[in-house]
Amino acid sequence: MSYTKNSQSIYKSRFFFKKRLALLTALISIAFLVIIGRFFFLQIFKYDFYKGLSENNRIAVIPNIPNRGVILDRNGIIMADNKFVYSLEITPSKLTNLNKTIDDLKPIVEFSASDLKQFSRILKESSSLDSIPIKTNLSEIEAARFAANKLRFEGVEIKSRLLRRYPKGAFASHLIGHINRINEEDKKAIKKLGWQQNYTGTETIGKLGIEKYYEARLHGTTGFQGVEIDANGNSVRILNSVPSVEGDTITLSIDSNLQEIAENAFNKYRGALVALNPKNGEVLAFVSRPNFDPNQFVGGIDVDEWKLLNESLDKPMLNRAINGLYPPGSTIKPFVALAALENDIRKPPFNIKDPGFFTLPNSGHTYKDWKPYGHGVVDIVMAITISCDTFFYGLGIELGIKKLSEFLSRFGFGEATHIDMFGENAGLLPSPEWKQKRYKQPWYLGETVITSIGQGYLLVTPIQLAQAVATIANGGLMIQPRLIQSIKNNQTGKIETFKNKTVRELHFKPENLALVKEGMMNVTQPGGTAASVGAGASYKIAAKTGTAQVVEMKRNQKYDPNRMNERHRDHALFIAYAPAEDPTIAIAIIVENGGHGGSTAGPIARKLMDYHLLKKITLSKEDNKAGSLESEYRD
Repeated sequence: MSYTKNSQSIYKSRFFFKKRLALLTALISIAFLVIIGRFFFLQIFKYDFYKGLSENNRIAVIPNIPNRGVILDRNGIIMADNKFVYSLEITPSKLTNLNKTIDDLKPIVEFSASDLKQFSRILKESSSLDSIPIKTNLSEIEAARFAANKLRFEGVEIKSRLLRRYPKGAFASHLIGHINRINEEDKKAIKKLGWQQNYTGTETIGKLGIEKYYEARLHGTTGFQGVEIDANGNSVRILNSVPSVEGDTITLSIDSNLQEIAENAFNKYRGALVALNPKNGEVLAFVSRPNFDPNQFVGGIDVDEWKLLNESLDKPMLNRAINGLYPPGSTIKPFVALAALENDIRKPPFNIKDPGFFTLPNSGHTYKDWKPYGHGVVDIVMAITISCDTFFYGLGIELGIKKLSEFLSRFGFGEATHIDMFGENAGLLPSPEWKQKRYKQPWYLGETVITSIGQGYLLVTPIQLAQAVATIANGGLMIQPRLIQSIKNNQTGKIETFKNKTVRELHFKPENLALVKEGMMNVTQPGGTAASVGAGASYKIAAKTGTAQVVEMKRNQKYDPNRMNERHRDHALFIAYAPAEDPTIAIAIIVENGGHGGSTAGPIARKLMDYHLLKKITLSKEDNKAGSLESEYRD
């Protein structure tokens, strides 16, 4: 009995043991299957993924930032290039106490308040892993002093960087533009354009002018180095290398000598100037005053410096040549005269006897001429020559605002010229439809009167005026202005040149265009409103002066600039081309609050034409005052 019970007990123990063993074996088998399955999954299905991670842990990809392309003038003079500088840089993630590190650095490297503010600003915008410059352009003494103390400063190092350089400073700054550090808005634009890979490691980008418009050509192509690193992050060897490609070299159409004469001629005045070659649309000079030093922006401008520029009443950051909006004043008269002639209105021998004012029909409202007692008998040629307001008041009424606006639009007023620069203003060419939409008011006849002499709602940019006068010089052929002459691809060595782009061809009756040109040539002859501008010239100049009111005068108030706030004085305008028979230069000038076009803006144009045609530098503005006839004229 006892034997049986023991046998049963042993049997049960073996049974449960085998059961547990089978279960354990099953669990172990399942575990092995899971491990084998996972191993198979990782080795087969995820092989490429983990191989990549492994390689990334072993290989660091370092971008080779390309040299930014050089910008030259038409004669090969450097307008923008690059220079190597020493930059002291900090990687915040490698420091335990950033402020202490900076304090310890101060006896070794001298930091200005601007350096520290700039570093703080960039620090806020950057990752802690980034290397952030705390001072660029170190002197050799500072670099040597830091090198002797390098072991004290982990996470701080000197790097050799290429820094954008504008050797002529503020010269042609609105034309050249500037670069600045890439911000969040730039990053979005780079992503949208698909430039992320090419901009890896790039810290700056073109912000204005040529630097911005031709950014894609100037930046170049980023190269890369694959570097093997050890567990401590030290480089062991270079595995592969793709060299960077320098940005393209851009040659502008600008003549920097002509540009310098133009900028110096403006002296203290604000304003803008555009000089074109009417035959091909090349911009020979491009001035916006006051200007700024683009070197301030390289690497990021100081907050206080930016505030001074941005909040200045003189608006130095405004590109007046393409963004400034001005009433054209009497410079619009040649175009109004041509509109009338093409519509068979007031053709010679038609003339009027100018009493010094114009009375609006069925109104009794009078509009004064700039000359109180009138000009006597005036035909359309003489009206241009002496800038007779009375003649154009009546002409505008006869022509009508619809015909006038439509004709002016043919010359590009009211539309962008599409010069190779971002941010151009289209100006304002008024019409009854525009006024109804804008102000919910009808167009009044008196508004046509003042539009015909370039006042009222009509607003133009200097580049528009330059294109329009070049079109007259060309006999009706309108060519798009351009700032670029050629681009050299520094990878292939190929030079790309740019052809003229015709905007439209305006067909005028030859006799009508001849009358307008005759009137404009007489402007610079004795009796014309810019007689002193043409005095002594060995070539013929066709021109038109203009004076544009800034503030409205009371009905019986006499204009007296000496009793006015300087910013309330009239703008001075001048358009011209030369030589009149076969023009190679066309100019539009606006001098803000400069008074009379003939006496203020005209001499600037003469200096440019003398240099362009004769390679001669004329006397100063003060020297040119002797014998000036403009004292009689407001226009």
